Amino acid sequence: MITRGRFITFEGGEGGGKSTQARRLAAHLCARGLPVLVTREPGGAPGAEAIRQVLLGGQGLDPVAEAMLLFAGRREHAVQTIRPALEAGMWVICDRFADSTLAYQVHGLGMARATFDTLAGLALEGLRPDLTLILDVPEAIGMKRAMARGVAADRYERLDAAFHGRVRDGFLALARAEPDRCAVVDATVAVDEVTAAVAAVVAERLSA
Repeated sequence: MITRGRFITFEGGEGGGKSTQARRLAAHLCARGLPVLVTREPGGAPGAEAIRQVLLGGQGLDPVAEAMLLFAGRREHAVQTIRPALEAGMWVICDRFADSTLAYQVHGLGMARATFDTLAGLALEGLRPDLTLILDVPEAIGMKRAMARGVAADRYERLDAAFHGRVRDGFLALARAEPDRCAVVDATVAVDEVTAAVAAVVAERLSA
């Protein structure tokens, strides 16, 4: 009998190093002999990747319309990629998931929490991470890092400091509300220190 895999998400504002740490955690788990899939949002499935281009490349939509698109892509991601991998016994590491919509659209843009809960219920049908790692950096540091990447800023990165401050507050509020699922990792320190902290949390919480 195949044991269900584990579902780990990386969350946080811009410039926290989520993509880097997702790849590093995957390498760490693979070295321990675990089957690992690394994926991302928006995206992670063909239809969801098409929606990603609309969300990140445009000038912005009404927050509810934006959230509806996000959850449409997330539904495809869950059905086509995440659930099959978990059922096959793989560990799934995802760079952003539903908590990003909670932080960005609810806390950042003012969408009603009830709307988020309704969309999440329809799209995910109870799918939730086993562990969420919130890579925390002050918004000023995170945006400075994001702008130093040398690539064109996406539509969220172009929003003002007050928005990014609300997003950070949203992630920290989530960590306080769900401490059994969420762990905050200081992402202001050196990359290798963040990697070590992430591995320690995963070992403690998921025995990996």
